[in-house]
Amino acid sequence: MKLGLAIGYSGAHLDIPVKLVQRAEELGYESVWTAEAYGSDAVTPLAFLAAHTSRIKLGTGIMQLAARTPANAAMSAATVDAMAGGGRFIVGLGVSGPQIVEGWYGQPWGKPYWRIRDYVAIMRKIFTREAPVTHDGREIALPYNGPGAMGIGKPLKSILHMNPHIPIYLATGNESTVKLTAEIADGWLPMGFMPGAMEEYRPWLEEGFRRAGNGKGFANFSVHASVHVEVDTDVAGALGRLKPEVALYVGGMGHRTKNFHNDIMVRRGFGDAAKRIQELYLAGRKDEAIAAVPDEWVDMKSLVGPPARIRQRYRAWEESGADSLNVRSRQPEALEAMAKAARLN
Repeated sequence: MKLGLAIGYSGAHLDIPVKLVQRAEELGYESVWTAEAYGSDAVTPLAFLAAHTSRIKLGTGIMQLAARTPANAAMSAATVDAMAGGGRFIVGLGVSGPQIVEGWYGQPWGKPYWRIRDYVAIMRKIFTREAPVTHDGREIALPYNGPGAMGIGKPLKSILHMNPHIPIYLATGNESTVKLTAEIADGWLPMGFMPGAMEEYRPWLEEGFRRAGNGKGFANFSVHASVHVEVDTDVAGALGRLKPEVALYVGGMGHRTKNFHNDIMVRRGFGDAAKRIQELYLAGRKDEAIAAVPDEWVDMKSLVGPPARIRQRYRAWEESGADSLNVRSRQPEALEAMAKAARLN
C-alpha cells in the first residue's frame, strides 16, 4: 500500500509544514494532499511545496467545484504541474456542501452529479488540447450561452501546452456519484471509507467500470483512502483529541437535512449517535456533542495508540481494498510509525 500525507487546510494562521512534508518524501511517501473549506485554498500551498520537494506528488484533497470554473481548475493544476517538473500534480475534486456552495461561493447547488460530469469532461478537453474547447452539458456549457450572455463567446485552446495526463480523482460517497467516479475518474477519494466498507462500495465501482468500458477496473484505478493517525501511549486520550473534528463535521458541517458526514455515520450503524451529536451541536452545546462521539466510531476510522497498536491495526487497512492511504497527522512520530507499518523502507 502506498502512503500519502494529508496536511489539510489552515486554521486562523497559515502554517505549511514544509519539514514534515520533506520528511515524508524521504521516508518514501508517494503524495502530499492539501484541502480547502472557506479559508486557505488548496492549490497555492502545493506550488510552495513543489519548490521545496523534488519527487512527492502534489494532490488537492479537495478543490471545491464551486470555487473555480473547470477552466481555471485546469489552468491551476497544469501551472503547478509544470512548475513542479511535470507528472506530479493530482487533481482531487469534490462538490462540498450546499451551505458552502451557496453561502460562501454564491453558486447554485444545482445538480451535483451532472456538474461533476461536465466539470471533468471540460478539464480533460483542456488538458489534451485536441481542439478549441466546446461543451454542451446539462450544468456547464462552453461557450457560455445562459442568462446575460452576449452570444459571442469563442471556443479556445490552452496557450500552455499542458501535461495531457494529469490524473483526476473525485471525492464521493453516495451510490450515484461513486459509480460516476469509477466511470470518468482516474481515482477515488472515498468519503467515510474504513476497513469493511468496500463490501458496500465494490458493486458501485464495478458498475462504473462497466459503463466506462475499455477494460477499466481496479488495476488501472486508484482507491485513495485517508486515516487519522495519533501516536500516544494513552489510547483513550488520543481518541478524545480526534472527537472535536468528528463533532464538527457530523454535527455542524452542513444543514440538518443535508450533511454527508452525518449520513455516512448513519450508514455505518451509528445512527443514534449521529442524531444526538447533530442535535447537541446545532443547539450550541458543542462540548456535549464532542462527548457524545463514541470511542468505537473514532477507533474504526483512525489509527491511534502506541506504534505497536498502530502496526497491528494497520493490517486491516492493507486488506481494505484501498491501494493508497493518506495519513492525516502533523506528528513526525506518526509519519515514522506509518512508514514502518507500510514497510516503505
